[in-house]
Order: sequence, then structure tokens, then C-alpha cells
Amino acid sequence: MKITTDHIQTSNKPKEIAHAREFNFLAENLEKKGLNVEQLIQKLQALQIAIPSWALGTGGTRFGRFSGGGEPATLIQKIQDIGILHALNRSSGSVSLHIPWDIPQDYDAVQQTAAEVEIGFDAVNSNTFQDQTDQSLSYKFGSLANSDKAIRELAISHNKEVIRIGEKLGSKALTVWLADGSSFPGQNSFRKTLQNTYESLQEIYQELPSDWKMLIEYKPYEPYFYSTVIPDWGTSFLLANKLGKKAFTLVDLGHHLPNTNIEQIVATLMTEGKLGGFHFNDSKYGDDDLTVGSIKPYQLFLIFNELVAGFDETANPAPAWMIDASHNLKDPMEDLLQSVEAIKLAYAQALIVDQKALLKAQASDDVAFAQEILQDAFRTDLRPLVRESIRQSGGAISPIHSYRKLKVRENLIHERGTKSKASGL
Repeated sequence: MKITTDHIQTSNKPKEIAHAREFNFLAENLEKKGLNVEQLIQKLQALQIAIPSWALGTGGTRFGRFSGGGEPATLIQKIQDIGILHALNRSSGSVSLHIPWDIPQDYDAVQQTAAEVEIGFDAVNSNTFQDQTDQSLSYKFGSLANSDKAIRELAISHNKEVIRIGEKLGSKALTVWLADGSSFPGQNSFRKTLQNTYESLQEIYQELPSDWKMLIEYKPYEPYFYSTVIPDWGTSFLLANKLGKKAFTLVDLGHHLPNTNIEQIVATLMTEGKLGGFHFNDSKYGDDDLTVGSIKPYQLFLIFNELVAGFDETANPAPAWMIDASHNLKDPMEDLLQSVEAIKLAYAQALIVDQKALLKAQASDDVAFAQEILQDAFRTDLRPLVRESIRQSGGAISPIHSYRKLKVRENLIHERGTKSKASGL
């Protein structure tokens, strides 16, 4: 199935009058505050959120997976599905591949399909947290950190292969997430596993093309429950600094212990020029990978407030933006549409923060007024602004309603059947 301009116009028609009324009312109020609505729309249009290739199928937990119908069984089908999302929201213009789950079998066909639906290739992700069917050695006790040099070399070789795959597709970044760690005290040497990881990353880093980035992810626990080799942003930052100017920290919103001040981490990394990108999701207790903004929307806004300020005040390069969530209950494509909207809404709210007034309040220790400034922006309903930015880009005023009105899932089930299963899940 492919979404056309006619599809979008037809689905928008019933909503145009109500949307115009809501947007015009909001725009007038924003202009009264001295905000340039046209510039806000342009900034929202420029924010593109990569969709991971593994997020188009129904996810699961350690206890089970309940597949949905019409899942994309091939990489080409996944790109076509992302093309549907992008046609609806004009904000999902790239795919992030997970290797070896999605190794292209025909590069020309994959690139042609991507071009047809206006999709580019974001960061490529390596996988050394599970053994493949034809793998000679096991990652059961670690990969880049393993005490066995032969296993480390296998993991290094895999990451180098991922870089070569990404080069063929036009990607410019490698994301490395390690499951390496331990579940019992004394199982590993903290010092040796960290050193092994650094030395392994050095070999991979040397393979990076000159215009590439290495994004180093972190996670405090899971699948191991006593220690992970890269448990926090500090360890990732340490490794990125030691590796060189092409290495950066990647922030996954679900990879923090409860009540961690993620916005402060973001501000610190931007100050040091080492914020490489984001994996967006939300969580209640741990790395639940819930829909972005479904649990902690104020935290998401505060993170974007630091980002907006950091764009103007630091030399940090443009971060990579990607969703990383497991859609266990919802239609994955509906969940992705909701997540992208939540991200753009938080960005819009941060864009209208009166930064000059906030700096003045901070300088005078006016705690109450600083809070008022932030909460005034957060409590402003900017959904009409986000929708107008999408509409002006040629997308749907309400992407999820258009998705349902156009019966996208029903059409995909008709094309692929009820038993089609997304690769890698």
C-alpha cells in the first residue's frame, strides 16, 4: 500500500475547517507574545525522527509475543511501511537498520524502494547481544568485553561489517549497544571488561569513514542484573572522549534508573560537545519502551528545553533522532505515529519558552517565576501548530485518524496475510 496526495487530501477534508479555526486562534496568541509562527513551523518541519526497522512489527517480552497481522516480513516491506508513516506525518524520513536482522539482499532494490517513498538511511545498529544461527562462537558471556580474544574479534568483525553495509546505503553513523555485563558478584573483573571494551571499540573506531560518527549507548541493567560494562552516560562519555572526535554518547530515555535527571545529562553532554543522539521512548519502572510521552511528558519537554538552549549556546553537532520502542499491545504503526507527534509537541513547547526571561529569572534566583515560564510553555496546547506544520508539508492534519480512515492495517493484512512476521522479532 502507498499513501498518495489524493489520500491525504481526502482524509484532511473533514478536518480542515476545525483545524483552521484552532490554528488561527493559537497563532494569534503566539504572535501577541512576540513569537514568529512561520519560523516555528519551519523548525518543526525540519525535525525528522528516524524509524527503526525493528519497530514495524509487534514486540514482546521475555514471556511472549502476540503478533499482529500484516507485519513486514522483508526489509523492503519495512521501508514501504515507513514510507506510509512519512506520507502521513512528513516527519519520519529515514530508517535505522538493525544488523543482521535487516541485511539488504539486493542493495539496488532497497535503495530504489527507499527513494520511491522518500526515505533515507540513518544510523546502522550492530547486534552482539544474541547468537546467530550460523555463529561459530557464543556471546553468552559477553562480546566486545569478553575475556576470550577470539569472541571479541568476532564482535569487532561484525561491527566492521555493519559499517560497510551502512556505507553502501548512505548511512553516516554506527550505534553500538552492548548487553555485556554480569549477574553475580565476582563473575567479571570490572576493570578488565571495561578495558577490553575500550580496546575493541578502538579497532571499530579506526574503521569509521572520516564523515561518520560512533554513537555509544548505555544501560544500567538488563539482560544482566548485577552490572553492565557501560551502565551510564559517564562511562559512555569516558569512552567517547578516549576514542576521539567521531565518538559520541547516545541517550536512550529508557536506559536510566528511576528519577534520573536526564535533562541535566543532556545539558552536560551538549556543553562538552558529546551528545550524539537519542533513542526516544518512555517508561514507568524500567526500560519498558513505552510510547514516547505517554508517562513523563513534562520530562520530555524539559529535555527539549535543554536541547533548544544548547543549540544556540554550544557547538554540539546536530544529534541523531530515533524512536526505540517495543510495541507489545498497539498497532506498531499507530504507536509510532503517536510517538513522533509527542516528540514534535515537546519540541514545539520548548521553542516557545522565553529563554531571555528564564535566564533573567535564574540570574536573580527568582525560582517561582522560572517555574512559571517553563510551565506556561508546557501547558500551552500547541497541537494545532504541530498539525499545521505537517499539513503545510503535505501530510495529514491528524495522522493517526487518517491512518484508520484509510484502513492501512486492513490493507496490509490483505496484502501480506495474518501470519506475516517481522524479521528480527
